[in-house]
Amino acid sequence: MLTEATRMSGMSAAIFSQVDLLCKQTAANGTDIINLSIGSPDLAPAPHIIEVLKNAVGDPANYGYTFTKGVSDLLIAISEWYDRKFGVVLDPETEIHSLLGSQDGLAHIALCLVNPGDVVLVPDPGYPIFSAGPMAANAELYHMPLTSANHYLPDLDAIPPAILKRAKIMILNYPNNPLAAVAPREFFVKVVEFATRHNILVCHDFAYSELVFDNYRPDSFLSIPGAKEVAVEFHSLSKTYSMAGCRVGFVVGNAKVIALLNRIKSNFDYGIFYPVQRAAIAALTGPDECVTQTAAEYARRRDVIVEGFGKAGWKVPSPLASMYIWASVPTKQASFDFVVDLIRETGVAVIPGVGFGACGEGYVRIALVQPEDRLKIAAERITKWLG
Repeated sequence: MLTEATRMSGMSAAIFSQVDLLCKQTAANGTDIINLSIGSPDLAPAPHIIEVLKNAVGDPANYGYTFTKGVSDLLIAISEWYDRKFGVVLDPETEIHSLLGSQDGLAHIALCLVNPGDVVLVPDPGYPIFSAGPMAANAELYHMPLTSANHYLPDLDAIPPAILKRAKIMILNYPNNPLAAVAPREFFVKVVEFATRHNILVCHDFAYSELVFDNYRPDSFLSIPGAKEVAVEFHSLSKTYSMAGCRVGFVVGNAKVIALLNRIKSNFDYGIFYPVQRAAIAALTGPDECVTQTAAEYARRRDVIVEGFGKAGWKVPSPLASMYIWASVPTKQASFDFVVDLIRETGVAVIPGVGFGACGEGYVRIALVQPEDRLKIAAERITKWLG
């Protein structure tokens, strides 16, 4: 009888699968489900992106291997986009690597740098791949609590010296999933100094940089002086350009780390489908109106949730960024129990906070992935249920 590898014990999508199953069971009973659980954009890419993709798919010459790093036009488009957006100058040849979605890079980065017994510092709560990637590399995880008391920033001074001696990587993510939290520039400055002192690579997930509201603009981690010496930054076109199914993203920063990632990925895959790379170039070099419109749509959805749930007595915060709201459970229940009751009683599905780590208990993540009219219906149902 085959048995699973021990590393699989920590890789569980149990809560996400349970929520999905509960939605299906409840829908089978005739309930209309308003699914605010999975963070998959319901918006379409801009027409100019789709048009480029259609034309490229229609060219029979575009079906060969593209190889791992990315075509030169894409690497140049990424470098120009980063300079334009964040004032960060990147060498397309040595400091940029395309990815099959940012999760691809986050899954493989630890394999490049970590040996069994080394420590990776991961946020708690945190997006699951932050832990799953290092576990696949047989790393030891040290969970950095992200709490409201500390503005959802890790307390670097609380990490034990014995852990820091073995730490190889620190994973950060601002604007944050699932917390919808943001980080001030002075925190990044502190992290660069900290990482330099302890010889730690910072991996910053920056996938939500463009889904920002109320005139907020986040800093790229790489815009901090000295950051390129200690960091790489991951980005994705999934949320900014509503291209989640295309699986296209990139990592930028430290040239030595980019070279290592290229070496390991060249053994695993043959790059991104060429038409998808052309679509990514169109997105990065095209008009910004589509990005502005997407962010405005998520801001309106955020406001509907904040106002509508507030009328139900469920006070939820109004985040400055991301496509999520991180809200405390309004009843005296464990987060999973609350989600079960919410689905069964209202047909509204969210994700229990404990699915993102132990520090997520007592919270839920609400994804802004339904039109405003559906969100208003969700608020009406919850108002009636909570009474």
